[in-house]
Amino acid sequence: MKQYIKIEISQLLGILLIFSTIGYLTKQPYIAMGLSLIAYFAKHAYYLTRLASLIDSESQISPPYPPDIWGLIYKELARHRMRSRKRKRTLNRFASRFRKVATSIPDGLLILSKPGSLEWANPAANQLLNISWPRDEGVPVEQLLHLEGLREYLEAPDYQKPLEFPSPVNRAIILSLRVAPFGSKKAQRLLVVRNITELYNLNQTRRDFVSNVSHELRTPLTVISGFLENLSDNQMLEFQKRPFLLMLQQAERMNTIINDLLALSRLEMGKAPSSEKPVFVAELLNKIVDQARALADQKGEYDITLDADDELCVVGEESELLSAFSNLIYNAIIHTPTKTKISVNWRRQEKTACFSVSDTGPGIEQHAIPRLTERFYRVDKARSRQSGGTGLGLAIVKHIIGRHDGELRISSQPGVGSRFDCTFPEEMVIEKSQLQPQQTSKC
Repeated sequence: MKQYIKIEISQLLGILLIFSTIGYLTKQPYIAMGLSLIAYFAKHAYYLTRLASLIDSESQISPPYPPDIWGLIYKELARHRMRSRKRKRTLNRFASRFRKVATSIPDGLLILSKPGSLEWANPAANQLLNISWPRDEGVPVEQLLHLEGLREYLEAPDYQKPLEFPSPVNRAIILSLRVAPFGSKKAQRLLVVRNITELYNLNQTRRDFVSNVSHELRTPLTVISGFLENLSDNQMLEFQKRPFLLMLQQAERMNTIINDLLALSRLEMGKAPSSEKPVFVAELLNKIVDQARALADQKGEYDITLDADDELCVVGEESELLSAFSNLIYNAIIHTPTKTKISVNWRRQEKTACFSVSDTGPGIEQHAIPRLTERFYRVDKARSRQSGGTGLGLAIVKHIIGRHDGELRISSQPGVGSRFDCTFPEEMVIEKSQLQPQQTSKC
């Protein structure tokens, strides 16, 4: 840069010297000075005009470059234009690759603008939703997909749960819609629509099978249990009592499993609970903890404490919440040794509300925590069978909390204890003071 400045100054001094000499010889110094300035600015005007022409034409700038500061400008412009061409070629290759990938993806992809109108869609979107780009470009997605609750789903703060619906092209095809925000401030949204018909039918078949088998097993099991109870009540020899007692215990355990399977099946197939019924959780927990203390007294000595906000209610189904909360509290007693401290809490956390059960038991290994809510999964199978566990309790809890738009979180550390948190969103939480008198009496 300094080199070009020196050249520019030397050129200016050279022009001034030449025209000063001419002015001295012609005895017209002012005219000569004016002509020198005109010559100097004419040179810059020429290079400036040429530069404007090169920029406007976007033609390639090639050497030779002017030796002064304009040469530096031309070189930098040529280098910038070369880099721009390379980036453009790279972007074109990337765009071409993206179009090929997007065309080959079997899932429907839709890009929405901030107002919610269609900006782009891949060919699969036309096959699954009858939405074609560029035909439907600029049309609001609510006009293209006539789905109940679509606007509320798109305006939701998070998109953890997919939206499932039959395809408008073929009602036999079940689709799953997920949203991925992107762009500046996550203003744009990518809609991914997937064909889940096979998975949906498999899940429906599984639910129907579990429900039907459970119903079919209940009747013969009731008959077997009845006969076993009658036989165990009769006088019999000592060596005969133990087999009958074991058969009766296993029949009762099988009956518990069937009841849990039916409850889980009802939760999976049922609609979300009504949000018009307030549940006074503190009163509910007092009843559960009283019963839990009675259960704990039969097993041994436990330190069970309850800290619940009396004013905090949640809207939903009381019977389902009773099942979920009691499952977690009873599990803390059943799966921990005596002398364990168990804390039950119901408190507000900023705008949400959280029900938690923590214990100082043996804890759970980290690798087992993600699988705790799976059906029939047991960390210690031998101990679970001895305690009468079915392996369905936490699966039921997860479904109930999910049906109330909540989230179940599990944390544990071996040798320290475990903690189960059920967090309910702001829209499901209400203060008792906000309820009408007739609602308060129902609480």
